[in-house]
Amino acid sequence: MSTDELPIGTLKTLPDGRHEGLLSRIFPGHDRQALWAMLTEQDKMAQWLAPGQITLKEGGAVKIDFADSGIVIESTLLELAPEHVLAYSWSSGSEPERPLRWALSDTPEGARLVLTVTVPADEDPAKACAGFEGHLDMLAAALEGVPIKFPFERFLQARAAYNQQLGR
Repeated sequence: MSTDELPIGTLKTLPDGRHEGLLSRIFPGHDRQALWAMLTEQDKMAQWLAPGQITLKEGGAVKIDFADSGIVIESTLLELAPEHVLAYSWSSGSEPERPLRWALSDTPEGARLVLTVTVPADEDPAKACAGFEGHLDMLAAALEGVPIKFPFERFLQARAAYNQQLGR
């Protein structure tokens, strides 16, 4: 599969000016429980996203430390349906809300993940969604037990595609 054929989500502008990206993947050979563990267990999160921990109760603490970029997310869990839905803001402190919603389901092919990324009106939604495309590639590799570095070329390709969706 060439990079031109890699999956890409959809990005739209909401009526209030915010942007919403929908990124969907199926992970063949894996079930929803395996995917849930990757999203919520401290040792597994570090394999594809960043070191962090999530207190699995609504209102629970979410802390994810992207040390390489200097970004630390300190948020709260907004929605929880174990092995089905996990939602929190990709923000810290007084920053604007940047909700992430991870929805999981099983399909005959494997576990399906639908990630909804909401970005404030004055931020770069193509950059945000492209970053998550890279992390989803890392998630797929981690599920297979193959560690990879952040796929920067994939990020650039996805960012250009998202900007094109927005007419930029």
